[in-house]
Amino acid sequence: MIVRSEIHIPTMKEIDSARTAFQEREPSDLFYRVATELIDLSIRKATTLSVGEALAVLLQTWNKSFYRFHPFSEQHLQEIENHVKSHWDQIAAHRRRCIESFVPKDEPGIISLFTNFEQIVGRVGTAKCLHLLAPRFFPLWDNKIITKGYGIILRQGPRNAKPYLHFMEYAKQQ
Repeated sequence: MIVRSEIHIPTMKEIDSARTAFQEREPSDLFYRVATELIDLSIRKATTLSVGEALAVLLQTWNKSFYRFHPFSEQHLQEIENHVKSHWDQIAAHRRRCIESFVPKDEPGIISLFTNFEQIVGRVGTAKCLHLLAPRFFPLWDNKIITKGYGIILRQGPRNAKPYLHFMEYAKQQ
């Protein structure tokens, strides 16, 4: 699964510099902030929007490639909603945690959660949804970050839960 034997762990100065560069260059940060706030509001029932609708805000902007080939419909939104509801206890537990608390006993539950979401929104959309739902526990990824930055080999179709676990371990170490 992992190609690289050693990954560069950035310093805090490098992380701060990258964060600044991201904020200067990435206009979709606005969509992330809006989606994050909508998720929080929907969880607290402070809006009429559901958690699935709040997730859809980010998916429609940050996961455009997936939706070129998979139309976003009312049925698709309902699948997202149903998945969130059926896994809510697990999601809520992860929402209270940070990546430093990730341990091997978490792996079976994460594999199930990731695999089920991946069938609905793809591997990148899954990581984005999980991150929005539990931002301090689930790291974001995309194809370029994973393959070029970390040397993790991704698979076609819904079979990327184990590579995501590898990425979580790297994120935890960092």
